[in-house]
Amino acid sequence: MTVLRRFTPSDLFKYNQVNLDRLTETYHTNFYFHYFVNWPNLCHISESPSGDVTGYIVGKVEGTGKRHKGHVTAVTVSPEYRRIGQASTLMKVLETISDKVYNGYFVDLYVRASNTVAFDMYSKMDYHLFRRVLNYYSGEEDGLDLRKALSRDVNKESIVPLGRDVTDEDDFGD
Repeated sequence: MTVLRRFTPSDLFKYNQVNLDRLTETYHTNFYFHYFVNWPNLCHISESPSGDVTGYIVGKVEGTGKRHKGHVTAVTVSPEYRRIGQASTLMKVLETISDKVYNGYFVDLYVRASNTVAFDMYSKMDYHLFRRVLNYYSGEEDGLDLRKALSRDVNKESIVPLGRDVTDEDDFGD
């Protein structure tokens, strides 16, 4: 059984095994510290009984008005702990905080277009394709911008598809 708790800076010395997956983006230490300082309640890990990090989520809140949102910057689970609901549990924590604490309109995230397993998981969690961002991942692979409306977005305006592909340079204010 795993335990969920807030991600702490000292966990950066224990999460390497989780980041070895080729689909996981790994960032520099200062990047993670920025999140810990600004949005500590949106950074969580799952931990095994032996203390090993089995997965984590790092997120933030940004935007104003109807673009006020929770954003999943990174979510990953160690291969041996996949398909048992850890990613969904981590996502629900971020969604609940984005909704109840920050009163956001929606949560968004990006997933590699080739990552059909993740796309299917997010679809089951009520995420919808908002737009495709061309060459989003290192200029080599398209990213899919997925969104889930929160309780504040009663009319679900935030998940209406854009209807066209964009580049990362396009500015949508979100």
